[in-house]
Amino acid sequence: MKRNLYLKLLEWKKSPDKKPLIIRGARQVGKTYLLKEFGKKEYKTHIYLNFEDDPSLGELFKARFDKDKIISFLSAYCGEPVRPNETLLIFDEIQASDAALNSLKYFNENAAEYQIVAAGSLLGIKLSGEKSFPVGKVSFLTLYPMTFFEYLDAIGKGALKELIESKNDFEAFPETFHVELIDILKTYFLVGGMPEAVYAYSREKDFLQTRKIQDDILNAYLLDFSKHAGKSEIIRISELWNSIPLHLSKVNKKMIFSAVREGARGREYEYALQWLENAGLICKSRNVSLPGIPLSAYASRNIFKTYMLDVGLLGALSRLSPDTLIRGNEIFTHFLGAFIENYVGQELVGNHGNPLYYWTSEGIAEIDFILELDGKVLPFEVKAGINPKSKSMQFFNQKFNPPLLPRCNLLNLKKEAKTINIPLYAVPFIGKLPDLDYSRHVDNPG
Repeated sequence: MKRNLYLKLLEWKKSPDKKPLIIRGARQVGKTYLLKEFGKKEYKTHIYLNFEDDPSLGELFKARFDKDKIISFLSAYCGEPVRPNETLLIFDEIQASDAALNSLKYFNENAAEYQIVAAGSLLGIKLSGEKSFPVGKVSFLTLYPMTFFEYLDAIGKGALKELIESKNDFEAFPETFHVELIDILKTYFLVGGMPEAVYAYSREKDFLQTRKIQDDILNAYLLDFSKHAGKSEIIRISELWNSIPLHLSKVNKKMIFSAVREGARGREYEYALQWLENAGLICKSRNVSLPGIPLSAYASRNIFKTYMLDVGLLGALSRLSPDTLIRGNEIFTHFLGAFIENYVGQELVGNHGNPLYYWTSEGIAEIDFILELDGKVLPFEVKAGINPKSKSMQFFNQKFNPPLLPRCNLLNLKKEAKTINIPLYAVPFIGKLPDLDYSRHVDNPG
């Protein structure tokens, strides 16, 4: 299956001064498949090592770093020679071996002719506590669940993806394609972007089989909690994880810890929250008091929403029934639009990798997402239906006067004065708004 990150891997390969590359991402997002395909297609040979499946591999790296000895050991272990600039070394689940992880700095300094890509499902957790790992000796990329565009490719609808990607004006998409894309988007809300689930659905079109795969993935995450988290934190991590659908189903979707467990306080769940974030299983959207530049300077540490890494897994954890597909557009309004917001957040992160923010004004107004594009701030309102009127957007416009007012819903593409309507299936369009007038923007909000 095509993944957008493949192009980044090609850029890394062509770079004359490349460092060992680490691919971060949650379990089951497709890191291993992607790296093996990259090695198969772009190198004469590739050698795959999994440090979790075979813990003894770490012993090869524990002695004083001697590149000739290590390469000799690896060649003997794999039964084929490791050749400079011709063999891709793939170190999977590298967080399972401190020695292998720290060897990357020595490969960078003393053996740059050997090309290494590493990956790890819980690498974010490992690195969050790693004190000796050298900054600046490796490069990082992050792989997320498949975006809606990647999903279109996977189910044989790549032509529709190209139709959206080639758009450079505000003329509406042909109605036939618009209706088809809305229908496909409904299936994406159930299937999501976990590659195994997408692959199964693309072959069988069986939502029950897809749900079984999603349940297996959720169970694997629970096993990770019990295997890799501290014993005192396993229950809190599980409680927090299972509460996400509850929070997203509320009108006010911000994380409230007393809803996780009666009487609970935020500080009790700080570690659990950070664990889930470092594992790539959740993404926080932080509240900004003012839409200023940079947004991070105005973001609250304690007020935030929490989204799951994948809308399909959100549906599985919520036990969303596949029969919602046959009830018009109900899937978009299910749980007060929880799936809409999670989907849009997932698309923004998966396509751009940027942090998420939202804005509120003392109970008067709320904008679902606040975006920083080319150094300018824009509101991005998300609606589940076809009634796009928004008092919050009007309030934001009166207060801050941004150059454009983009919104996302089930309507077709359209621009009217400052308001831009972006269909839900075309979220990445927000990143290349044609004719964006940057002459007026929020630099110093008051």
